[in-house]
Amino acid sequence: MDIAINTRFLIKDKLEGIGRFTFETIKRMCENHPEHTFYLLFDRMYDTEYVFAQNVKPVIVPFQARHPLLWKFWFHVQLPRVIKKINPDIFISTDGYVPSGISMPIVNVIHDLNFEHNPHHIPSGVLRYYKKYFPLYAAASTRIATVSEFSKQDIASKYNLPTEIIDVVYNGISDGFSPLNEEQKKSIKQNYADGNEYFMYIGSLHPRKNIARLLEAFEQFKQDTDSPIKLLIVGEEMFYSKAIQRAYTNNAYNHDVIFTGRVSDTELALLLGAACALTYVPLFEGFGIPILEAFACDVPVITSNCTSMPEVAGEAALLCDPRDVADISRAMKRITEDDALRTELVNRARIQRDKFSWDKTADLLWQSVIKSYEKN
Repeated sequence: MDIAINTRFLIKDKLEGIGRFTFETIKRMCENHPEHTFYLLFDRMYDTEYVFAQNVKPVIVPFQARHPLLWKFWFHVQLPRVIKKINPDIFISTDGYVPSGISMPIVNVIHDLNFEHNPHHIPSGVLRYYKKYFPLYAAASTRIATVSEFSKQDIASKYNLPTEIIDVVYNGISDGFSPLNEEQKKSIKQNYADGNEYFMYIGSLHPRKNIARLLEAFEQFKQDTDSPIKLLIVGEEMFYSKAIQRAYTNNAYNHDVIFTGRVSDTELALLLGAACALTYVPLFEGFGIPILEAFACDVPVITSNCTSMPEVAGEAALLCDPRDVADISRAMKRITEDDALRTELVNRARIQRDKFSWDKTADLLWQSVIKSYEKN
């Protein structure tokens, strides 16, 4: 087969969420199936790291698609032209967007429908594009892959699609996340938190990530415990939030809050491995990869009791209501004061994490490809 793939999120040193999914799955598919040719479609100059094997043909499709007008131009004008020249047997999109006017089978990965549930978190122009085109993209897909049973049911319900055409492929855990020894933990804590323990959040600073309430919960935790523990927030700002700025500025303990910005994968694994706990309490997630990363590091997890997160965490995390600041704060207090609970969560996580791997994800996505091709 000749397989064309939308890989516009494969950007060197900027793999988050969809980019990470694209890298881990497409790399394995290209390497595992040398009998097929893979055309990887980029919207900018690509890094040679992403030419995964000899059967990969990278193609640059101008221009960088990072704005609703450019999305429309790239997916509805530029990409169809390129695909018609390639004339592949199948098209895969790893980010939910589908080019118009193509006739081959389409496997479309839709990670979640946050914008349908939290439209107030999305800039108006972006929201209009999503609302107009994502139902069309879903309807045009031969098969849809998604990353949790929660998202599968959500997509089927919102877009009136049969569940039979939606495959759950989950996410995996990237290499490099593993437990640290005590000497490593001590060194990291000294470098980043003045030698103190710290909670850690990983992800973009997007409104749905609930950073403002996390900051408020941290303040309440500090007031209740007088603990020296700090809070590290690791990630890149996305869609500037006045609520986050206000929660930080008004926080009596903001001197104990550390914004690191984006860090390398190696640094991220070290920071997480030395954390007292992952405090990851978004309002909405299609999956929640940081939960698995913490599991891999033997770090206890506090996460939300809604959307996909209980499905991913199983019995291995402390769940709380992400809209209830007091509940988040109580979870922080429990996880720092109850050693038996911490040990129990880590032991359960060692079992839960084995259910997920990028090898499994890539295999399941490949099965979606084969089903789509055979249907044609």
